Amino acid sequence: MPEGGASIPNTAASPAAGGAPDTAPAAAGGGGRTATPEPRGTTAARRTSLLVTLLLGGLTATPPLAMDMYLPALPEVTRSLHAPAATIQLTLTACLAGMAFGQLVVGPMSDRWGRRRPLLIGLAVYVVATALCAFAPTVELLVACRLAQGLAGSAGIVIARAVARDLYDGMAMARFFSTLMLISGVAPIVAPLIGGQVLRITDWRGVFVVLTVLGLLLTAVVWARLPETLPPAERHGGGVGEALGSMRRLLADRAFSGYMLVGGFAFASLFAYVAASPFVVQEIYGASPQTFSLLFGLNSIGLMIMGQVNGRILVGRVRLDTVLGLGLAVVVVAAVALLLMSLGVFGEVGLVPVAAALFVLMSAMGITLPNTQTLALMRTRHAAGSASALLGATGFLVGAIASPLVGIAGEDTAVPMAVVQLVAALVALGCFLGMCRPWNGRTGGKGGGV
Repeated sequence: MPEGGASIPNTAASPAAGGAPDTAPAAAGGGGRTATPEPRGTTAARRTSLLVTLLLGGLTATPPLAMDMYLPALPEVTRSLHAPAATIQLTLTACLAGMAFGQLVVGPMSDRWGRRRPLLIGLAVYVVATALCAFAPTVELLVACRLAQGLAGSAGIVIARAVARDLYDGMAMARFFSTLMLISGVAPIVAPLIGGQVLRITDWRGVFVVLTVLGLLLTAVVWARLPETLPPAERHGGGVGEALGSMRRLLADRAFSGYMLVGGFAFASLFAYVAASPFVVQEIYGASPQTFSLLFGLNSIGLMIMGQVNGRILVGRVRLDTVLGLGLAVVVVAAVALLLMSLGVFGEVGLVPVAAALFVLMSAMGITLPNTQTLALMRTRHAAGSASALLGATGFLVGAIASPLVGIAGEDTAVPMAVVQLVAALVALGCFLGMCRPWNGRTGGKGGGV
């Protein structure tokens, strides 16, 4: 396997539009994408590909780790720093906004200088910012540190997607994103559980200490084992002007912009759940931090299972646009059910029906998010870093706006969460139908080709 920044050459041609044969998954140590069966059949190639997949999964797990380990501690942070819930939720907003804007910078940087160098710098800064969060004496400083944490942590998110685009195409890319969802989906399961257990022996600051140690370990493994996937010959030599021009060309593609907005508003529905569920489950329904962590983990399991159904059963058999439309419809139905229960239409409901609706909504994300990213990235052969940055920044920006809205009516009602989720899901569905126009058969065929 290439060490110390050696490149994985990307030698195979991408599949042609309209159902050309899929490219094989990358063998990270043996020549990138390939259509020949021999490299895929070798033990060394499989081992190397698995290692790169695990590392990319670890990078995409950075956001849920940074967000979800902290969630059971939100009520405690509110008391510790003597701040209202809406202000404490700004610590989530700051992290999300940092991850959004950071991707717009890191994505084009990775197209120009390769994937490794910007990734390692971002991870190093992320570790420092996370350590500073543990010592923040005021909510204002905590918000500032969370912003820096998000800015630096964005490197792992955007570059993981760009590396996947370097190595995969067509159906292989759709399956790979579903695999990444399986790996990164473990983080939302274990993160609140770890956070809840950490709170048994220390306070909320100890959560950030654990995150710092995990960040150090990930940085060390990436430095030692993740090779460069963008050869120098394929890098962009231009500066800011070329990066902006590349993004402008991407945004001029109506279908790409449509998938970008679909993913962004789907993320908003998800982040509304992330920001509000600690207060809804613990403050309104009286659950303990450990019970909240268990329910949060169950929802993440649902997302993982549907991600694997998508990658192993649906991809290659059903048009990706069809699956995406189904996922959006389920999200809308679940959000409507949550709103009706929150408004008391069904009378006094307990935690179980609300948790069931949240489980359905989160599970539907397992077929919505990977297909959105795949369909968008399949429309760009070049500038994968810039495309990945636009996809990620849109999701985190819209999510950052949605997060504080869920606390606008205080801690005693779940109506704002349900309203934000429903509006975001309806906008996502509208963008899908109005901009992606799935019925024309050109944005996502049976194999999802464009």
